[in-house]
Amino acid sequence: MCGIVGYVGSKPAQSVLVNGLARLEYRGYDSAGIAIMGDDGIGVTRTAGRIADLVSVINSEQGSYAGSVGIGHTRWATHGAPVTKNAHPHQDCSATVAVVHNGIIENYIQLRDELIAQGHTFTSDTDTEVLAHMVERMGDQPLELVVRNIMEKAEGALAIGVVRASDPELVVAARRGSPLVIGLGEDENFLASDIPAILEHTRRIAIVGDDNVVSLRSSGIAITDLAGNPVEPIVREIEWDLESAERGGYDDFMLKEIFEQPTALRDTLAGRIDEHHRIHLPELDLTAREARAIDKVFVVACGTSYHAGLMAKYAIERWTRLPVEIDIASEFRYRDPVLDDRTMVIGMSQSGETADTLAALEYAQAQGAYVVATTNVVDSSMARVADAVLYTRAGPEIGVASTKTFVCQLVLMQLLGLYLGQIRGALDGATIELMAKSVRALPEQVEQLLEHADDIMAMARKYKDVKDVFFLGRGASFPIALEGALKLKEIAYVRAEGYPAGEMKHGPIALIEKGVLVIGVATSSHLHAKTLSNMEEVKARSATLLMVLTEGDIDGQRMADDIAWVPHAPELIAPVTAVIPLQLFAYAISKARGLDVDKPRNLAKTVTVE
Repeated sequence: MCGIVGYVGSKPAQSVLVNGLARLEYRGYDSAGIAIMGDDGIGVTRTAGRIADLVSVINSEQGSYAGSVGIGHTRWATHGAPVTKNAHPHQDCSATVAVVHNGIIENYIQLRDELIAQGHTFTSDTDTEVLAHMVERMGDQPLELVVRNIMEKAEGALAIGVVRASDPELVVAARRGSPLVIGLGEDENFLASDIPAILEHTRRIAIVGDDNVVSLRSSGIAITDLAGNPVEPIVREIEWDLESAERGGYDDFMLKEIFEQPTALRDTLAGRIDEHHRIHLPELDLTAREARAIDKVFVVACGTSYHAGLMAKYAIERWTRLPVEIDIASEFRYRDPVLDDRTMVIGMSQSGETADTLAALEYAQAQGAYVVATTNVVDSSMARVADAVLYTRAGPEIGVASTKTFVCQLVLMQLLGLYLGQIRGALDGATIELMAKSVRALPEQVEQLLEHADDIMAMARKYKDVKDVFFLGRGASFPIALEGALKLKEIAYVRAEGYPAGEMKHGPIALIEKGVLVIGVATSSHLHAKTLSNMEEVKARSATLLMVLTEGDIDGQRMADDIAWVPHAPELIAPVTAVIPLQLFAYAISKARGLDVDKPRNLAKTVTVE
């Protein structure tokens, strides 16, 4: 997730772009840059760091450019480290084209190789730079036509903005998957990846549709589809204030991030499942022989990432038959685990800076283990320590309580389990195809589930005064029970415990009485009947029972006091949708209690002390 801004008008473009980028910095903040059309061509200023660092460069003698047409970008790195050479905008060989880009070009290696063979020289490690050279390759053809051609050749979700020296009063943009909006003004027009960037200038907004190409001039805009057919924009008036707009119209970043989960999942999956339903994780750089040599896997993590790590245990053991141990990172190295060069150690952290997890990976590497980091932040400390890195690509997460990073971690662990099963020969093609199709369906299933978010939150508000809650699940639903309990503790300050459902009768059931709420995660699985029996046990002791059930589950429906329905999925895939109602439940309880969901007491987004 990155931030794009564009402007065509009569104002100094520099201030419009920089102010817009500052309001999009939540979308990415590891590098930034602007390109402005001037009398002598395109002036580009870019730097690693935040918008404040860009302003410092701009304010230097070499960095300031006049002009009233330009594009800008603030980056959340996916391809290439967050250094100045990888900052956007990117240019072609002749420096007569500048491009900004949000998303991932899945076939960029193929495109890059073609361009290099044709004599183009690349100066960055990004996928984006191929776009600038593709514009250059098409010569003086109309820029709108060039961009349509690029959109037909580039695979993946992307939003782009392009300027060219030979078209000094024009910005052309396009999108597929990644968001893009147009702002309509008087003798000026705006482009952005989100409304906050341009709301101080105009409240007349049009959303750019998938596979649409937009031409922006000061005199007006024109939109076409990829065939060149005109598209009529749907213009709406924005009534939010700026503070609200920075959250996309949502009350809080947490709710915004819950609703961003379908997009985050698509970004996580991009390029990792091919048209033949094969799993691709080239980041691991493992040959089949090396993968078969692994005889044990450890997963180390803290908090929410620990719950996602449990998914790795279920997925890898089920699909590869490798033994997997999962450890709380702060305990791992102190118990003196047995590791060697046949051991894979997976460290999971949203920030990549979690002190305990980082120390665990350093310990594992010193023992000769093959270390894999799973993180959301490019070039984080864990990423630099590890032998290989799997990025979740969830985009910046502002709310302290993790939501979209968690579901992306779950999916990445599912992909890892499938990949290891595939490369080790432990899974047949039919199973891989079924699971790959099910994983691919998750973004749409989460979208459909979020359409009923208001109903789930209305149900949750009935329990706003609850004092004791048990979250129960079996098998792959157990980590979701743990995560549901943690969310309720984190943001609503409610005593909540997650347990394996079958463990309740070994002690905790003594606490079940009237007034206690039990939330059972009981999606379809080979343990479904046993889970329902455990629910009967707490129901018989007068607990109130709320259940997360797969659509059509009549047996579960008969015993539940309240139900959150989720779409059908195979049992190791279903946890991704099952956690969504629990996120919404915790959010609604917190809001009903008048609490700050984005900044819960005593907690920080990143824990960098042991």
